[in-house]
Amino acid sequence: MEEKKLKKSEETRGRILEAALSVFRARGFEKATMREIATEAGVATGAAYYYFDSKDALVMAFYERSHREMQVDIAAELDHAKTLEARLRAIISKKFSYFEPNRSLLSALTAHTDPQHPLSPFSKETATIREEDIATFERAAHDSGVKLPPSVSPYLGRLLWMYQMGLILFWVYDRSPEQKKTMALYEKTLKMLLVTLKIAGIPLLRPLHKLAGELLAIVYED
Repeated sequence: MEEKKLKKSEETRGRILEAALSVFRARGFEKATMREIATEAGVATGAAYYYFDSKDALVMAFYERSHREMQVDIAAELDHAKTLEARLRAIISKKFSYFEPNRSLLSALTAHTDPQHPLSPFSKETATIREEDIATFERAAHDSGVKLPPSVSPYLGRLLWMYQMGLILFWVYDRSPEQKKTMALYEKTLKMLLVTLKIAGIPLLRPLHKLAGELLAIVYED
């Protein structure tokens, strides 16, 4: 009996989340109301608030579910990828395809990039998702045998994560047909990134390694 009640509760919660995404797509995040979401889900407004106390809570649930589902697929693709390029494409291309139905929602949420806002990808509330995502990039680099100077190497995962975030930010605002500008940016910058990583260990660049390491320490260390 208890298991049946738990399953029903999970189904109701999932239905409310799907309804919220549908309303967000139709009405926009700011205009959408919990009452509209409850109506779309076929539940009382009080029931919607029982499962999610705000629209922010719904978005956080969307973040968590998206991350969980994508990580399964990405991990499987990384297991079979042979090169750094293939591994990075496995991660970044998956983000584009997964988020495509909710691109307008992500666009609205870019208003909350301040780390003090709980929905920011840089906030303490999203830290677990962020750190696991960074770890995925670290795995991609490690499995590809990327060798960087000790002053820079510890930051590679975060730098690759930031590269991904820059692409996604450009993508959500890209109004070109089928976001062709984003795809061009993706292709060109990925090739530039791969070349940069290949030549990063050249001894001639050691003065730059030191400066880059000092700069990254300022940015990332508490």
